[in-house]
Amino acid sequence: MKKLITLLCAAAAFCALPMTASAHCGTCGVGGDKMEAEHSHTVIHVVTVSWKEDASEADIQKALDGVHVLAKAYDGILRVWTKTRSAQGNRSHAFAMEFKDEQALIDYAGSPEQLAWYEVYRPVRAGSTTFGITN
Repeated sequence: MKKLITLLCAAAAFCALPMTASAHCGTCGVGGDKMEAEHSHTVIHVVTVSWKEDASEADIQKALDGVHVLAKAYDGILRVWTKTRSAQGNRSHAFAMEFKDEQALIDYAGSPEQLAWYEVYRPVRAGSTTFGITN
């Protein structure tokens, strides 16, 4: 009997979770401080890359390290990620940049900081696909 009561209490608590979690946001079911983080106005710029056949590991690493240099140089970039954990298709690497807002991403295109990074990135890049993601 104790097991049955414990099971019923656990099931009731589990079923109540979606109702309490969705009390703040009907779109994603997130509440409190996390809701604000989930609904930020930042833009995540994701780039998947394939490298030229003659690109050395050192050249590839220099291009990826350049993403971090770029983030320090360009005020509109908040964070970057450059360690690829998995890749699909013909792209072997990926990196992501978080821009403070849409305008920061727009202003980044053709900026002196981007063009300086392109000096090390473009010579070794065979191809890339980009995605801009926001809430």
